[in-house]
Amino acid sequence: MKVIHKLLLGCMLCAMSTHAQSIERKVIASGGNTISDGTIKLDFTIGELVVTTISNGTTTFTQGFQQGGIKFGIEVNPIVFLQGALLNPNTGEENLMRDDLRSGSHIPETSPYGDGLTVQSSVLAATGNNAIVDWIFVELRDAMTNTTIVASQSALIQRDGDVVGIDGISDLKFNIPSGNYYVAIKHRNHLGIMTASTVALSSSVEIVDFTNSNNQITFGSNAQTVFGMPDDIVAMWTGNVNSDTVVQYSGTAPDSPSILSEILNDPGNFLNFPTYTIAGYNVHDVNMDGVTQYTGTTPDTPLILQNALAHPGNFLNFSTYQIQEQLPQN
Repeated sequence: MKVIHKLLLGCMLCAMSTHAQSIERKVIASGGNTISDGTIKLDFTIGELVVTTISNGTTTFTQGFQQGGIKFGIEVNPIVFLQGALLNPNTGEENLMRDDLRSGSHIPETSPYGDGLTVQSSVLAATGNNAIVDWIFVELRDAMTNTTIVASQSALIQRDGDVVGIDGISDLKFNIPSGNYYVAIKHRNHLGIMTASTVALSSSVEIVDFTNSNNQITFGSNAQTVFGMPDDIVAMWTGNVNSDTVVQYSGTAPDSPSILSEILNDPGNFLNFPTYTIAGYNVHDVNMDGVTQYTGTTPDTPLILQNALAHPGNFLNFSTYQIQEQLPQN
């Protein structure tokens, strides 16, 4: 600012000495002013002192006097159900997912999706409708190219289907400009989903409800399932335990052998029983009850077969039928 003042003063002195005239003194407001001696005209713009610069990574805003209330980014509240956690619900809680992983202290405090987000243990202690079921992953995709991921983050899913931030209650916040985006949801052993059309997102919270079977907003064909779900509810297909984009019981890319391999190779199963159970947080736990088992009293494998046979496209009831993920891929 001092440099500008010296430059302006120099221009004025030069103008006055050249034309041997004087310019009447004027007060220059912060909005600026124009001063003229009839021959030379000087335009002034005097800004405010720079107080701070803020940025959301895309837009930079340099403030003068602190203005406050400036808000970058968008907020969204996805609602989704995981089929595995909604199978065999607790009596009287048919429209709520089970939180067996949480109640069994199996949910890790660090996200399994690799972005390093962590949750406080107190968040996992909450009970009731807002109790945490598991970690989940949310993507916002480009409106023009639905395979381009603009922003993403790990989040938590509550028993009632709300997807929330790592504090266990807040709507998700993304540090990107307001605009139209596809909203995609992924889970470690369910097939991923995405909105069929873009959603206008801004600093005002937008609800994106994937769960209403009578008003489906999901991209693709049979991208979610009503099998084993309460009336009017649709949920993400469970059973993708080998981390590809297909749920299959037997055939070229089956998931069930992965469960058997997990059971037989567990260090505790020294007798190689297929009925052996593994307790804890495990991608092979199809029904998310905290126990992984191939065959026996609470096996996970039959759930994959039931899904294959229940798929609307499998009208010949092939056990080799593939349930394809409908999430667009590069």
